[in-house]
Amino acid sequence: MLSVDRVDGGLEVLTTSQKLAHRLVHELKTRYPSRFVLFDLPALQLSVKARHGLGQFAGEFIATFGLILTILGTVRYRREWVPASVGLYITAAYWFTSSTSFANPAITVARSLTNTFAGIAPHDAPLFIVAQLLGAAGGAVVARQLFDKD
Repeated sequence: MLSVDRVDGGLEVLTTSQKLAHRLVHELKTRYPSRFVLFDLPALQLSVKARHGLGQFAGEFIATFGLILTILGTVRYRREWVPASVGLYITAAYWFTSSTSFANPAITVARSLTNTFAGIAPHDAPLFIVAQLLGAAGGAVVARQLFDKD
């Protein structure tokens, strides 16, 4: 799968794995300077915050499913509203899901490297990522049924 993304001020065609790697690097380079500058925390730590069990898995599935559905529905009907829709959805999903809505594998990896209330223990991260991938796939399938122009 290929996608077009902004990289270093220009547009570039990226494979899915390149895009995931790019997002991960972006998450790490934007989160970590603030850790030790703003919060006086070590630059690198592993989280000990346990996030496991069916409730957490289901919460993360629902968070990602809804996020993809929100994005694709908004793209279909009001493209200019995507940024606001995503922000509003993630804010709401933080409160209505048991997982606090990570909804992104790159964020999950980055949060596994921070030992704060927002972290996730590294051994719990793979299940979150599986839930996110399944939720994204489910959201895309449902969005295709709901929003296709056919």
